[in-house]
Amino acid sequence: MPSETPFRIALLAMLVVTMAVMVYHRFQAAGSGERISRKEEGLLSAVSLRFVGLCTWFGTLAYLIAPTSMDWAGLPLPSWLRWFGAAVGLFSVGLLYWTLTSLGNNLTDTVITRANATLVTTGPYRWVRHPFYVSAGLLMLAATLVASNGFIGLSGLLTIVLLSVRTPKEEQKLIEKFGDPYRVYVATTGQFWPKMKRG
Repeated sequence: MPSETPFRIALLAMLVVTMAVMVYHRFQAAGSGERISRKEEGLLSAVSLRFVGLCTWFGTLAYLIAPTSMDWAGLPLPSWLRWFGAAVGLFSVGLLYWTLTSLGNNLTDTVITRANATLVTTGPYRWVRHPFYVSAGLLMLAATLVASNGFIGLSGLLTIVLLSVRTPKEEQKLIEKFGDPYRVYVATTGQFWPKMKRG
């Protein structure tokens, strides 16, 4: 059985860089001083999404601090697949940085848009409407593979499912904010996967 230390180091590096990118961009977006209401997200959605997200984080931290404490949810993955997960993580962190840099001060953690929000259709938004969710999903997949852990995978999957369920409400708010330009954007851009052009 391979040592967990190299995988723990890889996962820790991935998480540290991810958190640095997230914290920096959240502080930048919060610099406007605008208070964002979370009421329209709905209590059930807000609580369940944050609870499942916290489960993912706690499972990941438990693996990093005491990997044997998560053996009960271990998956029998080969080392090459776990290192592939590390490569996915590296790609995902790059995608996350590109996404948040493109999004700029529009960033929020709920379905509500900022009062001075602009419609972003550049960077990864040129191809998909929700590259932040794509990068989050890939990061959770990467963490699952690197840690070789089913609990991290299941809670991560539930997080993505809940984000997907919340997405129509988010898009409705974007239509209310931007009107026809956003409708055109929806018609020409994939939600989570690029639209294939029909020839």
